Amino acid sequence: MDASWFEPVRAYCERTDAAFWAEPVNALSNAAFLIAAALAARRARGDGPVLALAGIVFVVGIGSFLFHTLANRWSMLADVIPIAVFIYGYFALAMARFFGLRPAAATALTLAFAGLSFGLTPALDALSGRSVSGLTNGSIDYVPAILALLGVGLALLRRAPGTARSVLATAGIFLVSLTFRTVDVGVCARLPLGTHFLWHGLNAVVLYRLLIAATRFRV
Repeated sequence: MDASWFEPVRAYCERTDAAFWAEPVNALSNAAFLIAAALAARRARGDGPVLALAGIVFVVGIGSFLFHTLANRWSMLADVIPIAVFIYGYFALAMARFFGLRPAAATALTLAFAGLSFGLTPALDALSGRSVSGLTNGSIDYVPAILALLGVGLALLRRAPGTARSVLATAGIFLVSLTFRTVDVGVCARLPLGTHFLWHGLNAVVLYRLLIAATRFRV
């Protein structure tokens, strides 16, 4: 493997050096994802798609733990790739389960959503002339996910009010968690621990709520 893959990455307030346990709170708070995955799998009761996504949530926790301990370029991929897989996997499931779309249509919409997501940051960078992702500590990359949750929740209001309210509330929790992720580096002077661990805890709640919504509602 190229040596650059082992290049140290310091992305969060808690890390002050390259030591394995330099981010103990950020690392250990990933247990929230493992708990969320286990609880969701227990509630899924044989629901194959939801069980698969619960497995991905478990991998999210492992990948994030690796990044907050090893803190290099390859472990960063181990952190972000499972998150992306969950986002697009859940979007496809939502299109099929909440709106009754056939697999081809759900897949096409998911690919369109992925294209929008990957194109957002470069487009904003071009408009502003600077790295928008850098200014937001990378949180701008999650804006399409919030917009998707809001869109799904609003579209479900007449079809399934209870599920719609749950999805919209989950979008609100996600927005709060994303705020903690964004401000982490900016609060280092006043809060050396940072706020990234709160992103882990609240985001685990978000993923759990989404999985439970999918188990409770089907067209």
